Amino acid sequence: MERLLQRIKALRKSPVKALIQKRMREFARQRSQKEIFSELCFCILTANYSAEGGIRIQKAIGDEFCSLPEAKLARKLRQLGHRFPNTRARYVHEARVHLPRMRQILAEHANELELREWLVKNVKGLGYKEASHFLRNIGYRNLAIIDFHIIDLLIAEKLIAQLKTITPKNYLEIEKLLLEIGRKTGLCLAELDLYLWYMETGKILK
Repeated sequence: MERLLQRIKALRKSPVKALIQKRMREFARQRSQKEIFSELCFCILTANYSAEGGIRIQKAIGDEFCSLPEAKLARKLRQLGHRFPNTRARYVHEARVHLPRMRQILAEHANELELREWLVKNVKGLGYKEASHFLRNIGYRNLAIIDFHIIDLLIAEKLIAQLKTITPKNYLEIEKLLLEIGRKTGLCLAELDLYLWYMETGKILK
């Protein structure tokens, strides 16, 4: 682990730190219910796709996530190059039932872990990774976003064994490891994810 801690320490002395701090401020800004729902849709879209593709589609569709009929949304997703236009359009359409209550849902769950569980159980298309990603993007700080970029980095650092799939059980186990790394570096999980993502991809997205 020491090698990884040193790599993070070095990045925190580089211009990357300012970029990550800026992104964290963007995550923490106040949002309307439509903006919160748009972030939820972004995370539905990125599952088994890509963050960059999700960002591009989110910008193209905008507030129409809240209103396009399912068939029209599927057609637009297909035109924009999404891998699973029909399935994702259905998930977005079904998630709209929660749109009028987005702020209330967030307020009802003060505990981030409980809120993530609620999202996974009640929003089709969200697993732990996507629910954690959504919550990080609207200002929550203490949940890990564990995808295969992070897995590959942890394997390369010999901190975990090779995984074929990410199950809920090993997701939570890896999250505990990341919490330990966060404590040793003085970073919350939301910040740590950005540093680890940058190590693997050379990019800071969202």
